[in-house]
Amino acid sequence: MSQVKAISVTQLARRIRNLLEIEVGDIWVEGEISNVRKQGSGHWYFSLKDESAQISCAMFGARSRQGHEVIADGAQVQIFGETSFYEARGSTQLIVKKAQAVGVGDLQARFEALKRKLDQEGLFSQERKRPLPGFPRVLGIVTSPTGAALQDMKNVLSRRAPWLTVVLFPAAVQGKGAERGIAHAIRRAGKAAEEGLPQPEVLIVGRGGGSLEDLWNFNEEVVARAIAASIVPVISAVGHEIDFTISDFVADLRAPTPSAAAELVVPDRKDLLDRLESLGARLSRVVRGRIDRLSDQLDYYERGFFTQSSERKLQQPILRLKGLRRDFSNAIEESVRVRERLIHDYQANWNRYHPREMLKRRQEKLDGSQVEFLNAATHALEGQETRIAGLSSLLQVLGPGSILNRGFSITFGPDGEILKSTDEISAGDELTTQVSDGKIKSVVLE
Repeated sequence: MSQVKAISVTQLARRIRNLLEIEVGDIWVEGEISNVRKQGSGHWYFSLKDESAQISCAMFGARSRQGHEVIADGAQVQIFGETSFYEARGSTQLIVKKAQAVGVGDLQARFEALKRKLDQEGLFSQERKRPLPGFPRVLGIVTSPTGAALQDMKNVLSRRAPWLTVVLFPAAVQGKGAERGIAHAIRRAGKAAEEGLPQPEVLIVGRGGGSLEDLWNFNEEVVARAIAASIVPVISAVGHEIDFTISDFVADLRAPTPSAAAELVVPDRKDLLDRLESLGARLSRVVRGRIDRLSDQLDYYERGFFTQSSERKLQQPILRLKGLRRDFSNAIEESVRVRERLIHDYQANWNRYHPREMLKRRQEKLDGSQVEFLNAATHALEGQETRIAGLSSLLQVLGPGSILNRGFSITFGPDGEILKSTDEISAGDELTTQVSDGKIKSVVLE
């Protein structure tokens, strides 16, 4: 028989592990949890099964893993983890990294969609947040009347503020349709006085912890809009510190737990007593100091008054009366002077704006304008006369009269036009010659 080349069990196990880790790797798996074992080391071991198969699961450092709270026998969950092969035992297992209840993915998508919608409408804006009353006397609570959250809040409130009046507006906080009851209770709290109940000054809306499905009613739009429309400031106290709901974003204040909400809504009785005691001590010191100063002042006046003679006692009032009389006289004189100045100013204004004065000023202005016009006209005429004289002299120099005086003459043809050429006349034509002292008639012979 020929020798067969075989691999070791370890080599086979490693091939199987490598194949699983490479070919399958990280994956989401849905199934039912069974046989949960929580070790003291913090590691949890359980099986994930369905109708036909099961696989072993290991969740190392379970409490630090996301979704560890849903790991319980019989829970229907979705597991995200890495497939691996445990070589020492030859078994396949799923190393769990996180977990969530079945349907959580859809719920989370609905949560994010509603959150975006309300945020775009401005229901989460800080400008809408109202301050809580510093010392409320009536508190409203919307929660289950049978839940542990109510008892926790009552314990805190009775210890911190025994004077507070607490009005419960009961509502189911879990289950199908509970959101409508929560919204109705919030609206009731806003008009409690109409029902004959004490009107709350602030309202706590909340419940204890639970899974995402348990808290889902506080993620419904009807509850968010009821909180936004509430005329009473609202504190949202839903679940534990790590839980966030739509109600937390819309409310005027978010408390991590219902007990924390009870602590936030009222001041501690002990703190108030300590503050009152401190204020009382300060007031006592102020009053005592004031009384001491007044007492010293009274002693001073008594000593000064009763040790003086009657003339001395009357001297100050007499001097004060004289001073008042002098001040009064000065005030009267100043008042008269002021009124005299006003009358003088009124008289001056009257004289200035009297119709007679106004006509006089207008006549003076008109006379001045007339003089200016005459001066301007005279100047213009003189200028024109000078210009005409110059033109006349120029005309005499350049005119025909000056030419004739220098011995020249002008001959006119039979048609009376100035004769410029011999071609313009014929023999027998009668000509007229102008000289400086007259005219000469002649006939053309040749």
